[in-house]
Amino acid sequence: MTCKIYVSGDTILNTLQLSIVHRLPQSYRWSTGFAGSKVEPIPQSGPDCDNCLVGLRLLSPDGEKAWPVMHKLSQALSDISVDCSVLECEGEPCLFVNHQDEFAATCRLKNFGVAIAEPFSGQNPF
Repeated sequence: MTCKIYVSGDTILNTLQLSIVHRLPQSYRWSTGFAGSKVEPIPQSGPDCDNCLVGLRLLSPDGEKAWPVMHKLSQALSDISVDCSVLECEGEPCLFVNHQDEFAATCRLKNFGVAIAEPFSGQNPF
């Protein structure tokens, strides 16, 4: 399924096939000595996590098909000046953005037809 978004009259932005991403459960930081090419998990992230990274992983598509999709997602974020990197994490391509850019990143991805998976608490609200 390919979608198109119409912006300001005749301008058409081609979007990605419907992809599903989820936020990795922990925060990350750049690994010492690798400056921009490797990340490591942070055991506990506090409220003042200015230098923390948020990782997004594709649920669909996966495997080798995930790499080009992640690079397209990265380009969509770069177009709005959100710094991000696509790196391998636990054998899968992941998109890393600064913690303070998470909401802008997810809004941009949703505008491109990307679904953001959210965890359920398991409690019945009724």
